[in-house]
Amino acid sequence: KEQQRINVKVNKRRYGKEVTVIEGLDPTDIDLEDLSKFLKGKLACGGTVKGNSIELQGNHRDRVKELLSMKGYSTENIS
Repeated sequence: KEQQRINVKVNKRRYGKEVTVIEGLDPTDIDLEDLSKFLKGKLACGGTVKGNSIELQGNHRDRVKELLSMKGYSTENIS
């Protein structure tokens, strides 16, 4: 977990909707569905797993960084 280089960014979708995208997670190391379910529950938002990234509805960049550091991911590797 500490070795992974995680990228958190916010994209704009149709009609001005914002989506938080978490990339750089290793799907062989962790269960993306489980992590996605945890984040969606804590942030009270919808989302999905697409490929090797997690998409969450809304702008949750700062809170996602806090939650990932709580889960044991290295904070200096989260950008």
